[in-house]
Amino acid sequence: MRQIPGRKVVRVARKVIDEPSEDVVANAKRERAERKNPFARLVLFLRQVVAELKKVVTPTRRELLNFTGVVLVFVLIMMGIVWGLDQIFSWLVNWAFGNPDLA
Repeated sequence: MRQIPGRKVVRVARKVIDEPSEDVVANAKRERAERKNPFARLVLFLRQVVAELKKVVTPTRRELLNFTGVVLVFVLIMMGIVWGLDQIFSWLVNWAFGNPDLA
């Protein structure tokens, strides 16, 4: 890999991130200065919350109904599996410890 002067190459889990080292230092200094004032930290937090909320995409009605259907089907399948395992284990417990005629 060719190294560019003034650039820092950071390898993270097979992914190469190319960041200018001056920007990293400047960002660290700015964040350190903002950490000192609790009000500045609160403002920074609120800005980050607003920035994240701007990234949220609300689903369309069709997508919402599709997602709801998928969740309901998954829950019904899991309920069936748990009910089946409960029946098997109760039969085994009754056979091992209880009256075998009940099983």
